[in-house]
Amino acid sequence: MSPRSNSCENGPEGALIGADTLVMLAGRRPEHLDGPWSLTLDLFGEGLNQNWAALDEKRPIEWELPRDYDIAGGEIVHVPSCWNVLRPEWRFFEGTGWYTRSFEWQQRRTDERVVLYVGAAAYEARVYLNGYPLGRHRGASTPFCVELTDALETGANRLQIAVNNQRLANRIPPERFDWFNYGGLYREVHLVRLPALFILDATVSLVPDGGRFTLLAEVTLSDPTDGTAHVSIPELDIEIPVPVSAGRGAAVVAVTPALWSPASPKLYRVVTRFGNDLVEDQIGFREIRADGPQLLLNGAPIYLRGICAHEDDVALGKSSTREDVERRFGHARALNCNFLRLTHYPHHENVAKTADERGLLLWEEIPVYWNVDFASDETYRDAENQMQELIRRDRNRASVILWSIGNETPDTVERTHFLSRLADMARHMDPTRLVTAACTLQGGMIKDSVTSSLDVIGINQYFGWYDPDLPGLARFLEHSFPGKPVLISEVGADALAGLRDPSAPLFSEERQAQIYRQQFEMLARASYVCGVSPWLLYDFRSERRQSSVQRGFNRKGLIAEDKNRTKLAFGELARIYQQIGESRP
Repeated sequence: MSPRSNSCENGPEGALIGADTLVMLAGRRPEHLDGPWSLTLDLFGEGLNQNWAALDEKRPIEWELPRDYDIAGGEIVHVPSCWNVLRPEWRFFEGTGWYTRSFEWQQRRTDERVVLYVGAAAYEARVYLNGYPLGRHRGASTPFCVELTDALETGANRLQIAVNNQRLANRIPPERFDWFNYGGLYREVHLVRLPALFILDATVSLVPDGGRFTLLAEVTLSDPTDGTAHVSIPELDIEIPVPVSAGRGAAVVAVTPALWSPASPKLYRVVTRFGNDLVEDQIGFREIRADGPQLLLNGAPIYLRGICAHEDDVALGKSSTREDVERRFGHARALNCNFLRLTHYPHHENVAKTADERGLLLWEEIPVYWNVDFASDETYRDAENQMQELIRRDRNRASVILWSIGNETPDTVERTHFLSRLADMARHMDPTRLVTAACTLQGGMIKDSVTSSLDVIGINQYFGWYDPDLPGLARFLEHSFPGKPVLISEVGADALAGLRDPSAPLFSEERQAQIYRQQFEMLARASYVCGVSPWLLYDFRSERRQSSVQRGFNRKGLIAEDKNRTKLAFGELARIYQQIGESRP
């Protein structure tokens, strides 16, 4: 972290917080700051203009001069949550929300360091402790850390986080996207006590050499220190000494672990120690690679029976409880899935942990979506940092096999350069997974220039729906020779739950189920298609969609937005996947 400064880019609001300060939580005992916070919505941005963070906590009757803000005047809300679902009048709020809470602090040892861990804040967050600006973070769905040590006071401390969810053209995602613009502190917030020198990150994986008999252990420390870290895997009866130089170290060891797979999701307890610090994780070991048009898991071909999923809930918004995550996996299992595409942004970290335990493979992505400002260096740095934070958070998760660098982006020179840089960075940071992107067809063919930078080509296609020429799918499949695995990353049709009319050309459950049947009949003919992730599991909010059928929702879900009423296509896909699972690995 090196750093007590959190810096990545300095500014008057504090440093721009980056992935290099993200602290590994596994095995630690954070102190939770979830629960009641005071929230004041600030549509005109007066909080920054008037420096609300520097104001004292006197009551209005004690003021010498009038003010436009006091902490006690805020609404008491629960964190984590999205402000859009807390009050009817807040549903479409886009601006800054000032969150405040106090906590008591007593130092436990003289060399103690303290870090604030925020699971996610949509979109830009500025952190203040006792009026002092500590840093700002961009990215609505990735975690970040900021060190509090030097600003902490014995006894009461006031923590403020100003969160802004305004849509801007140079953000990731940009101003226009196809889901709901939730705002707020919508994932957990923790305090983490650490020794003066601590383990920032630790990972263990199979060496990506095709041998599957060697483990690579990597350790990163908070400061550029020399020494030896020790990584142990008790069940395998091994301890790996990792020599550390200038805060980084790596070592390999020959071993033959039981390999993780959907059929056998084996996890090992892995403990990493350095000095006075220790982290502990549950890690599975597996190999994923592409061989020509085949996708290989642990050396054997695998067909991905998937479904896409948004992180959206009528009551919770973008927040996810464990119950909601378990329901998501229960429905995926009922569909006979072995794969989930998590769209279009990083989901809660419990999703990947649950996938590790349940044996489902994952596609994870960042929201480089549609028409991003691809010519902007600032926008690229934002995208790169979000990808780095996602990789740092989830690279110990065996279930994650694909990093996606974009969705339905236009084929331009600037965009291809932007995505190619992201792909190179992701491979350099994590060579144990494959890189993909969801592309669209051009003239009914795979012609996207970014495919040369991908290991697996994702294709979003809606033959039979947006493109009424359903036979065009057969022509596309027959005349495409990509030389790489192709994953149909989106396919589907809208259906209003309960609308049953076999004669209706659009929006009926029968029509949606028919498109699923016809699509899969044709997709079965293409040997280079390594899987399908239809769009999608649940109906979700999207205010772009305002017909009398949609009413602010994308209706392509196999289950209605209540997450209870299944449509005909749900049973159709479950039947198809059962047949595929019986005939293909």
